[in-house]
Amino acid sequence: MSEQPLNPTPAGSHDATPTDEIPAGPARSGSTAADALADATTGATTGDATVHESRAADAAAGATAAEASATDEAAALRAASFERARRLRMEPRFPGGPAADPAGSHHERRIRSFQPRRSRVTTGQQESLERLWPKWGLDIDGKRVLDLAELFDGLPVVLEIGFGMGEATAQMAADDPGTGILAVDVHTPGQGNLLGLADKAGSTNVRVANGDAVILLREMLAPESLDGLRVYFPDPWPKARHHKRRLIQPEFLDLVAPVLKPGAIVHCATDWEPYAEQMLEVLTAHPRFENTAADGGYAPRPAFRPLTRFEGQGLDKGHVVHDLLFARV
Repeated sequence: MSEQPLNPTPAGSHDATPTDEIPAGPARSGSTAADALADATTGATTGDATVHESRAADAAAGATAAEASATDEAAALRAASFERARRLRMEPRFPGGPAADPAGSHHERRIRSFQPRRSRVTTGQQESLERLWPKWGLDIDGKRVLDLAELFDGLPVVLEIGFGMGEATAQMAADDPGTGILAVDVHTPGQGNLLGLADKAGSTNVRVANGDAVILLREMLAPESLDGLRVYFPDPWPKARHHKRRLIQPEFLDLVAPVLKPGAIVHCATDWEPYAEQMLEVLTAHPRFENTAADGGYAPRPAFRPLTRFEGQGLDKGHVVHDLLFARV
């Protein structure tokens, strides 16, 4: 008699996974061990996905909070920077001298033809500002109309916009003491330099105005109060996207015409050929101005206009200087 195995396996069957290795779970009617294993695996996968989604949501929320915090910090830094810049603009560099922002209360959003800059002031320029500004300087604050007859003791007055370091202005004032020059600029070292040059030459026919010439023309000059306007070598703003910043534009001439006396001369000079062409076109098209050049083009340099430092630099580079003289009609 042959021996029987203790756990016989039915004929035709294969080894199966022991049931005690299958995780417990609800059994379906007629389900097999494989079905139970699949259900258990699906449940585990779903649970893992839920955990991952929760962790991802927490991470996203944390990142959003971090970004918001960084944004708030950057905004606070920008606000602090703007506040420091505002205070700097409002602080006078020299007590009793030109104000940092004379027309602050008249601030407006518009395109400007200049960029204020705070350059180094020499000891001599500072001394001239402190000593002479109370006598010969004024801020363009837009709060009053200037009495030019009183300011210049009855002299005819020409307005010069942009004088750089003031060498040419001081020379013109010394050469023609019978004409008052109201010289406008925002460059503090140049203001101090011009005051010092005029004082050294004994010229008393110069007044230095600090601020935006547009506000001066629009709000502080009486109708037909000027005998002339001089704009020598203004910033050409050579890039096409900056042409809108050029000073000589139809809107600017609209401001100029009412404050000039009939026959007063607008004298412009530039060494930038494209800007000269624009000046000629704009002035020629304006109904309140007439070209004094017989051929309708550029004029020879008048003897009273000295060579300026900017002009010398342009000539050294091979630039051609153009003068334009138009009379107010």
